Amino acid sequence: MNNPEDTKLVTLATSTRARSGARQAAALRDTTGRTYVAINVVSPSLNLDAFEAVLTVALASGISGIESVVACGDQPENIKAIKDFSPTATVFYIDASGNESAL
Repeated sequence: MNNPEDTKLVTLATSTRARSGARQAAALRDTTGRTYVAINVVSPSLNLDAFEAVLTVALASGISGIESVVACGDQPENIKAIKDFSPTATVFYIDASGNESAL
């Protein structure tokens, strides 16, 4: 990860996951530079992976595009939620060992 702004997303996602104890966390930067964080949501009537949750939070704030998203913990399954909204967004996953992979 060469972009220092993406490194900030890693810090946001990993600290949010650690603080919350969630299975997943994601941090998103929109095209204006604003950032959003979310964890996976699991309840009897609603299940969102971290990508779906962070996209929901960002969309509620009125974003028009996504630059980058980082997820950590269990790998979120619905990358399509991000790529459908912003096909050019960079998407990274950080596993439990700290290894990074582009999705």
